[in-house]
Amino acid sequence: MDLLFSNDKRGAYPQSWYAATADVLEPFAPLKGDTRADVCIVGGGYTGLSAALHLAQAGLDVVVLEAHRVGFGASGRNGGQLGSGQRQDQKVLESMVGLDAARKLWNLAEDAKSLVKSLISEHDIDCHLKPGVAWTASAQSDVEKLHGYSDHLSRVYGYDQVKALDRDACFALCPSPDYKGGMLDMGAGHLHPLRFAQGLARAATAAGARIHETSHVQHITKGDPAMVQTDSGRVTARHVILAANGYLGGLERDVAARVMPINNFIVATEPLGDRAQEVLTQDVAVADSRFVVNYFRLSDDKRLLFGGGESYGYRFPADIRALVSKPMLKVFPQLRDVKLDYAWGGTLAITMKRMPYLARPAPNVLSASGYSGHGVGTAVHAGQLMARAIQGQAEGFDTMAAVPLPAFPGGPAMRAPLLALAMSWYALRDRIGF
Repeated sequence: MDLLFSNDKRGAYPQSWYAATADVLEPFAPLKGDTRADVCIVGGGYTGLSAALHLAQAGLDVVVLEAHRVGFGASGRNGGQLGSGQRQDQKVLESMVGLDAARKLWNLAEDAKSLVKSLISEHDIDCHLKPGVAWTASAQSDVEKLHGYSDHLSRVYGYDQVKALDRDACFALCPSPDYKGGMLDMGAGHLHPLRFAQGLARAATAAGARIHETSHVQHITKGDPAMVQTDSGRVTARHVILAANGYLGGLERDVAARVMPINNFIVATEPLGDRAQEVLTQDVAVADSRFVVNYFRLSDDKRLLFGGGESYGYRFPADIRALVSKPMLKVFPQLRDVKLDYAWGGTLAITMKRMPYLARPAPNVLSASGYSGHGVGTAVHAGQLMARAIQGQAEGFDTMAAVPLPAFPGGPAMRAPLLALAMSWYALRDRIGF
């Protein structure tokens, strides 16, 4: 079974609030017949579109192959949070790679945020970018960790955009009885993810990139040049970029061993009007400290967009509303009478260490994936880093690729069941507050 076609109609966006409120582009024609390019990019999400934009601006001939629509996958379905740092916090990275390398990773992450903001400004992308992401905690021990981390960012990294929130300050920002404190990062932000992806596609095509939608890649023949075969055409290219993230499937075995697709789910309530103040008193996004993170924010029309719950098989659950409403009502029991207008799922990809996996599967093949829920900035930046690497400027790419990421135990057949067991344990810890 192919994840690309397990839960979605081919060539159509899911029925999400994002798709309902995006200025959807006219479809790009599928690839027909043979063509040549300097670079062939597999995947039309943030990573692929960013790589295409930067390569086309540098004068290279670029072809993007997308099996569905641009921004179809996680890029057009995610929580819309543009977070600071990497997916792992800096203390963890310091223990993984040392302080000097951790500083480099922090600086790259700051570059990622700046890149997203500059692309939105430069290309006039209307995607409702707003500042502010709060991290909240339900256990006092987690509050103390967040306060300590806020201090660590200030002392060690000179980051002055974050402040600790005690219980009263947290409740004043987010009136949930579940949270006991946290921290607020005003250097982070949130946006409409699908509108951002479509803005990147417009910019890439304006720069000269050729995008082909409903062009499912079947096989890649490595070599110089490489050949990328779709269901109705073929691209011969000097370089290949793999940018399919959780939808890469079996196109590259080494990547598949280290990057695993999982599913996550979001609901959008009816417009809350004045009741939006029961959710957030400032227009910031929130993510909590649970292992399976709950994340939420208000839309521009005052809906609560709430993400929570994961699954590890190919198929989405039959009742996404029921799945997500359970954690939503734990956080906001006061919304029990509120209607859920939209519910959708999406497939992202994680790694064992929750850091992105950047690699060179062949001398002229680059891959970036496994953003582990931190892809709005990291994926866009990874596209730029791969574009630079193709042009001979590989320092940033090599820094990210040097992070050690082991393969999942059990291989492709057993990794999802083993992860499901582990996640059940962590979910139990979340419930009992251990």
